[in-house]
Amino acid sequence: MTIPNLSSFGFDEDHQAVFDLAYRYAQDNLYSLCEKMDNEEWFPDKEFRSMADAGLLGVTVPTEFGGGGLDVLYQCFVCEALAYWNHTLAASVLASDNLCVDNLVRNGSGMQKEQYFPKFCDGSYIGALGMTEPGAGSDALGSMSTTANRVGDEYILNGRKLFITNGPVADVLLVYAKTDREKNKHGISAFIVEKGFEGFSVAQKLDKMGWRGSPTGELVFDDCRVPVGNLVGEENRGNIIMMSGLDVERVIGAFYALGITQRALDLSLDYARDRKQFGVSIGNFQMVQALLADMYTDLETMRALTYQLGREIQNISRGEGGRGVVHKRSAAAVLHAGRASMRVLDSAVQIHGGMGFMRESEVNRLYRSGKVLEIGAGTNQVRQLIVANELLRESI
Repeated sequence: MTIPNLSSFGFDEDHQAVFDLAYRYAQDNLYSLCEKMDNEEWFPDKEFRSMADAGLLGVTVPTEFGGGGLDVLYQCFVCEALAYWNHTLAASVLASDNLCVDNLVRNGSGMQKEQYFPKFCDGSYIGALGMTEPGAGSDALGSMSTTANRVGDEYILNGRKLFITNGPVADVLLVYAKTDREKNKHGISAFIVEKGFEGFSVAQKLDKMGWRGSPTGELVFDDCRVPVGNLVGEENRGNIIMMSGLDVERVIGAFYALGITQRALDLSLDYARDRKQFGVSIGNFQMVQALLADMYTDLETMRALTYQLGREIQNISRGEGGRGVVHKRSAAAVLHAGRASMRVLDSAVQIHGGMGFMRESEVNRLYRSGKVLEIGAGTNQVRQLIVANELLRESI
């Protein structure tokens, strides 16, 4: 891969330096882990935490707490670079550093930041986001059944969360629960839950077709006792935190898609040059060339929209998102990224032929993981609804 020249897209030398740092680190330290992670569903705990030494954890955390003090655009570039070399571990970094930590950067109290951020930044803590439930996926707000009732100086949480990335290994989780059932989505609150809190447990680690080695689990809250001080933001205002976080998640997810898609194209180019049939490299065949040209076009149109959205969420304010232009455009960016990535991944397997169908091949790993790009952070259909509803609202 030729590392993208970010200046050609209007970014500065600092953005390039952060991208290059993450890219080189992942190439040297994380790429070799991929095969074992996929074969054994193994999570490299030590290697994850060691990324703190390179400054790749806590990118958006203020410097006074040990973080990088950078905006979320830098975190997007880190995610893209990591995803190129180890897309599975990049998913766990995304779940911890963005879905959990960056959400607390924007919404946590001073006391919460002082208590938790240093340990996230030095690798002591791994984070996760607890939102999806067995009966609440696309309708995460309306169908949420996990409850939190205040009793004295604690909240008592009861319920289950499902498909939680990093759930089985997380030290700290940002969890959403209903504090007022009658208010429906306007009765949701957010809480910081530590794995050692009484009443919290991991019910099971889930077996996935892709993203293997980025552990996904089911979490149980059985009279889980959470201190009142671990309420994030205001009670019954968690829906605002959740929706603004989803808009950022969708954009950084599109950056993640760039990394995995670029890797698939590069592997396909190498294979097209090296694989010989009828006495010549298959890259000489016009049908293979057509696939490669379409793959490149999908990748670069994805990159243009994704990089633009990176600018638009660069300094998203507290509580912003979940509505309006950024809500529409972030959904559009990840909608296109997911679809385009799957087209590229499908063509990559096609170019590799029988070898692409083999589970042991790298392109096969990418293909199996790529499908989640059309499901996570809201399915393609949910993304379509968001875009359409905002467009119709604008026309009124």
